[in-house]
Amino acid sequence: MKNLIARFIKNESGATAIEYGLIAALISVVMVSVLVALGPEIKATFQDVQTNLASRSSL
Repeated sequence: MKNLIARFIKNESGATAIEYGLIAALISVVMVSVLVALGPEIKATFQDVQTNLASRSSL
């Protein structure tokens, strides 16, 4: 029984999985924040491209 408890305490695979999960969550939060902050600028850029393409196709 003592050996089983010692192995359980030394086992770090669960902690590693939790760390990877936290890193993935942090990256996701950063990506969403950047997209929310830059969303209007990106939309305006694509709108400009669409407008320019439409005006050039009518020439």
